[in-house]
Amino acid sequence: MQTLAGPFAGGTSLDASDLQVDGDEVEGLREGEEAGGPLYPFLVVYDLKPLKSQGPVFAKGVPVTARVEGTERYTTGSKIRPSTLYSLRLTHGDFTWTMKKKFKHFQELHRDLMRHKIFMSFLPLSRFAVHGSRAEATSLEMPALPHGGDSASRRPSSKQKYLESYLNSLLAMSFYRNYHAMAEFLDVSQLSFIPDLGPKGLEGMILKRSGGHRIQGLNCCGRHQICYHWSKRWLVVKDSFLLYLKPESGVVSFVMLFDPGFSVTVGKKSTDSKYGVRIENSTRTLILKCSSYRQARWWGQEIMDLAAEQGKDFLQLHRHQAFAPVREGTPARWFVNGAGYFAAVADALMQAKEEIYITDWWLSPELHLKRPAQTDDWRLDILLKHKAEEGVRVCVLLFKEVELALGISSGYSKRALMLLHPNIKVMRHPDHVSSVVFLWAHHEKLVVVDQSVAFLGGLDLAYGRWDDHHYRLTDLPPRTKSGALLGEEPPVDLAANQQLWLGKDYSNLITKDWVQLDRPFEDFIDRTRMPRMPWRDVGVAVHGRAARDVARHFIQRWNFTKTVKTKYRGPEYPCLLPRSVSAAYRLPGALAGAQPADVQVLRSVDRWSAGTHECSIYNAYLSVIHSSQHYVYIENQFFISCADGRAVLNTVGDAIVDRILRAHREKTRFRVFVLLPLLPGFEGDIAEGGGNSIRAILHFTYRTLCRGDSSILCRLKAAIGDEWKNYISICGLRTHGELGGSLLTELVYIHSKLLIADDRRGAHRLCHINDRSLLGRRESELAVLVEDTELVPAVMEGTRNQAGKFALSLRLDCFRSLLGGSGASSLDVQDLSDEFFHGVWKASLANANIYDQVFRCLPSDAVRSLRALRDFAGVQNLASVSLALARQHLAQVRGLVVRFPLRFLAEESLLPPLNSREGMIPLEVWT
Repeated sequence: MQTLAGPFAGGTSLDASDLQVDGDEVEGLREGEEAGGPLYPFLVVYDLKPLKSQGPVFAKGVPVTARVEGTERYTTGSKIRPSTLYSLRLTHGDFTWTMKKKFKHFQELHRDLMRHKIFMSFLPLSRFAVHGSRAEATSLEMPALPHGGDSASRRPSSKQKYLESYLNSLLAMSFYRNYHAMAEFLDVSQLSFIPDLGPKGLEGMILKRSGGHRIQGLNCCGRHQICYHWSKRWLVVKDSFLLYLKPESGVVSFVMLFDPGFSVTVGKKSTDSKYGVRIENSTRTLILKCSSYRQARWWGQEIMDLAAEQGKDFLQLHRHQAFAPVREGTPARWFVNGAGYFAAVADALMQAKEEIYITDWWLSPELHLKRPAQTDDWRLDILLKHKAEEGVRVCVLLFKEVELALGISSGYSKRALMLLHPNIKVMRHPDHVSSVVFLWAHHEKLVVVDQSVAFLGGLDLAYGRWDDHHYRLTDLPPRTKSGALLGEEPPVDLAANQQLWLGKDYSNLITKDWVQLDRPFEDFIDRTRMPRMPWRDVGVAVHGRAARDVARHFIQRWNFTKTVKTKYRGPEYPCLLPRSVSAAYRLPGALAGAQPADVQVLRSVDRWSAGTHECSIYNAYLSVIHSSQHYVYIENQFFISCADGRAVLNTVGDAIVDRILRAHREKTRFRVFVLLPLLPGFEGDIAEGGGNSIRAILHFTYRTLCRGDSSILCRLKAAIGDEWKNYISICGLRTHGELGGSLLTELVYIHSKLLIADDRRGAHRLCHINDRSLLGRRESELAVLVEDTELVPAVMEGTRNQAGKFALSLRLDCFRSLLGGSGASSLDVQDLSDEFFHGVWKASLANANIYDQVFRCLPSDAVRSLRALRDFAGVQNLASVSLALARQHLAQVRGLVVRFPLRFLAEESLLPPLNSREGMIPLEVWT
């Protein structure tokens, strides 16, 4: 047998016959096994094992090859002779990585493997005892590793080839390759070769210093060494984040996301530690300790190179100062109203394979996602339980309300979900006392499935949100044979159910707020006497890289909550890891009904909510309004703007005024359509003046629209007189129906956060137009900005042009449903010409006059004071006097649009009295 002479002085020869091993010990596949593919699915990140018992980390049948690419000579203070550092490049399938090792590292590996071999050969129930005799075990010979190795007289090329051959010989034998000492030597772990986590990255054992959080209360106030301690951790650096885990348990202790504040520095000056590496982002500074300055410098450089090359998307702010870039060619789909949105969410949840993320302002576990509910299969809690039983990990983030002020019972929602299955984890945030956050809320509403498809918008998975284009006011149970209505309980046999809103889902939040949410199937308002309030909302779904960005926001908030709340710091609540954007190009499946567009994820967050500050939604609002050419269409739950530098700070209303005045100067057509709820969504009887909360929101809404010198209409009237009517229209929505033989009406509650511009510029799911949601320093919000790339023929102002398919289709659906044109082909809502604006659109505003005649409904322009309100409410309406005549009038109603009552209670001060509970609340709560 041919031998290779060892190039090291005093070393032994490397005999090729030493590499002969039993067939079972050479890399191979057993019958039925397939080569290639990841050994671990992505779900392994939720069940990591201790490093010494993590098992095989390489894919079956895929070789691991090593190459020594070069050497570095260096000296240390304790040695006269130079030492050698070997640069190695390893390959395993599509994964490649580099590492630097000294010869002593090879020696340590050799000793560990020899001990492993000897121990296993004497173990009574070892695989050798099972598959053969002890004599056969001794045939598993390791290649010889010579002694010494740093003499300057040896040729570098031969030494490199020797070590390369030695290492590749070991890697060919699964017995040695899968031993934990080899994994540590190769800088690999269970997280190394999961394709969804991106490239292999940098890994290794480090010493980590405690502290460094930029969160109040998490650090010692001192800076002396006694104020911190060092811990041994396994560090993993991926393409957009790094983490460290406890080697003895495998539990991930902390995840640091790359962001614009990410940086790496080396040296004692920045770390207060000899051979230290300082890594920081917007939320934490992490100090690592290395064995030498050379190692510290190499680690620092490798981390920065990996971040700059693979994670550059998150190292800088993008358009609108957003954390996420524009994702070109993203499949996107819009939804108007909850019926289509909830059904699509249900279908996506059913397809979940690994992860489900949900965050809501309010979540109702017993919510039926598809209706009429004729089985429990599509009930949210049952659906999540079913997926959890399949092994899917479900993570839910809920806003923790101040219970005395808000009755959404997030505590009940958490308990109901957590009891379903151990794979369902629910966190609530914030802790009001420890965080000193009493006034602000988490207002995101999103669902993410496998970090591949994301749903977001204004729709909580909660009661009262499901609706369709019919906006029904009633939902009576079936009658018994005697003609009497069945009781308040929902049908026992759901197979025969035809009701759309069961139990607490039948609601009218202005008449009565929700109560007893732990009794979900009991009515809390009398549906035989009281109409429900229809709910208008808009949502959107995105697929691919934009969905990854939405998931990243959720992960940032989840991990932040886990860090700041002591009860969540244990391993029961796992740290979440973002999947690589580079892996989003090959996602399976597609989003049904989606259209390609350029999508950017935007948000409003602050240090209390996510550990960092951003107000990109606000910047996007201003940019879109400023750059719009033909029109801006707004649906919003709130409209509180026009900055005065004191009570109100955002300038969205000012941007609208500036854009209209620019159109007037340039003598060009420009339209602004604003749709708002006729009343704020707070409990209160408006016939008696409404509650203080209703009046406070009305005060700031009217201050924005038409009252005071800084309001939109007052500024426009001062500049262009009555010509403002050619540019802007402010409307609400109302509908009518019958209940028990009586006519009734109710406003359609607009909960949307929507802006569409120009049919081509794009469509945007944004947030409330108020300081709470826009400034970033108060409530947390999430939004997407969608810009069309696929164009279709269209008409604008009488001229044929190209319009964006996504924005145009959404705007046409909105206009047809609101103007009553869904079944009337003669109603042209595409061309926003003068004829349409002054004819079709403004003619529909006459609906308000009809409703006033038939119902004397509130709010009304005829009521300008509280005294007039009392007189107005005391007069019988036409619907109660002449049912036939009232029906004749209502037959003339077209669509849902009504004129917004701009003069309602104009003679009254609507701010809450100072001696009331609402009057003692800071004004910024209302703005």
